[in-house]
Amino acid sequence: MGTEPDPVDPSAPSGTGHARPSGRPALLHRIRHQLWQPPRPYGEQPQERVVGPLELFYDLVVVVLVAGAAHHLAGHLTWRGIGEYATVFTLVWIAWVNGSLHHELHGREDARARSTFLLQILVLVPLGAFIPEAGGARGAAFAVSAGVLFSVLAVLWLLASRGDRPEYRLTSTLFITGTAVCALVLGTSALLPAGTRVGAWGLLDAAYLTGFTVIVTAIPAATATLTVTDALIERFGLLLIIVLGETVTGVVDGLGHTPLDARTLAVALMCVVVGFGAWWTYFDFAGHRAPRPTPAAATQWMLTHLPLTAAVAAMGAAMVGLVEHAHAARTATAASWALCGGAAVVLGTTMLVAGSLSDWHGKFGLYRPLSLACAVSTAAALGLGAIRPSPLLLVVALVVLFSIPWGLAVLHRLRHDESSGEPSPAH
Repeated sequence: MGTEPDPVDPSAPSGTGHARPSGRPALLHRIRHQLWQPPRPYGEQPQERVVGPLELFYDLVVVVLVAGAAHHLAGHLTWRGIGEYATVFTLVWIAWVNGSLHHELHGREDARARSTFLLQILVLVPLGAFIPEAGGARGAAFAVSAGVLFSVLAVLWLLASRGDRPEYRLTSTLFITGTAVCALVLGTSALLPAGTRVGAWGLLDAAYLTGFTVIVTAIPAATATLTVTDALIERFGLLLIIVLGETVTGVVDGLGHTPLDARTLAVALMCVVVGFGAWWTYFDFAGHRAPRPTPAAATQWMLTHLPLTAAVAAMGAAMVGLVEHAHAARTATAASWALCGGAAVVLGTTMLVAGSLSDWHGKFGLYRPLSLACAVSTAAALGLGAIRPSPLLLVVALVVLFSIPWGLAVLHRLRHDESSGEPSPAH
């Protein structure tokens, strides 16, 4: 009586009758509204968004873990070492995709997003320290750290699910359950013997990727929300670019541990050209392009980046030994298979990514012969790995194999320009 009514909060929906708090509660309300907003609901993520520096920092931290796995592989180029590398790399990649999709679907540019990314980074740092010995003495510590990371991710998905509309609850429940099961299995695996533990991680990798594929392709609510946006395309491309830096790191590391002469330098520089060829192949034919707007194409586009990125990092690991043994009559078996097998995977998976693109059918006159050329180059790279020529001959041959698809694309462009009457780039 005789007092003025509380001012109405202009941010509240019309007709709700909610009032803006006054005094100290009003200040806290404004701080929370501006800095700590609730997660964005499903289906409301912006389709046109640039990747922010926070996401780039997070990706760089993840690549530090990838580098740790690659450096360990460089000193353990055996079939067992390659198997452990693939298993650990896949776990790290799954965690990165899980966290990236959470931010893509629910994240905002506020203090909450910074805090959640920081929390993940604080777990990733010790996890990265355990990676070099994840298959041995520090395997239990790696398992516990990875379990904590997936627990954090499960909680983030759970908090985001509180604002779900009914049609999205099943999808949220499945994502939360799958992430929580990963955390439980990883934590429990710390009690297993080392060899059994790595095998359990491999089974977990396969189960998670299979479950993810089923969810996003078979459940309508999931297929409606999993849109590959421009920001997500940029994130995957940037991660590959940073991982490509491992090829240069491998070469520099090799040069730093061996006397320098003309042949060693030649092998080192040609290794750099091989890494450049991997970059050229991916970004000329598949990178920075959107997949078709179908669940199957989006899933193919996303999951194919896993072996592609792992292969690039493995190539960098193989280059260390290649440079250090530049004068060998034949390349060591493991190094030969890691480098040539990695090149084959890059060529093959690039075409698998291209097959998911919207451009695939529109430019089928290019992609059809290009896919055949990449298939031939892939088979030749595997044959080269089996033959094991000297390091210099091996890297020169790989440069030639990477040049075949590019040369075919240039010829196609020149013919297209000539038939359309447009001047060719040479003019």
